[in-house]
Amino acid sequence: MDKAGKSAALDTLKGVFEQSGVVIVTHYTGLTVAEMTKLRGMLRKDGAHFKVVKNRLAKIALGGTGGDKAAELFQGPVAIAYSPDPVSAAKAADEFSKENSKLVIIGAVMGEQVLDAKGVEMLAKLPSLDQLRGKIIGLVQAPATKIAGILQAPASQLARVVSAYASKDAA
Repeated sequence: MDKAGKSAALDTLKGVFEQSGVVIVTHYTGLTVAEMTKLRGMLRKDGAHFKVVKNRLAKIALGGTGGDKAAELFQGPVAIAYSPDPVSAAKAADEFSKENSKLVIIGAVMGEQVLDAKGVEMLAKLPSLDQLRGKIIGLVQAPATKIAGILQAPASQLARVVSAYASKDAA
């Protein structure tokens, strides 16, 4: 890779570390092209990405974020999974690593925090941002539905009473 290519790759990696909710560091030794394509598809479906990176460039792009612990993650053949939503990349990578032992999750960088493999697994168990939004909308809509039912109940009861008197008078 020439100097211009390294500069462009470094800028890209800096953007990834700054804008992502989480960057999961993995070892991918032994994965075939088909398996990598499947993994990328799973990640893309959840709004995440997967990229093979050079360790030296990744350490420079970190720029001290996470300290020495974060830099220690980048050893050997490394690829990163990243997404704006901290949970979606963790879920997809964890799911794929469980069905394919060739993908090994080493850890993750989440802002200034560095997570180990167990931390990534715990993160994967959390609900995603979209799921949380759905729950919040459900909680907000539930009281409105109950209020509408309460307000509608007296009117329907009044209509039943009037209907009963009308049918009584007709008989």
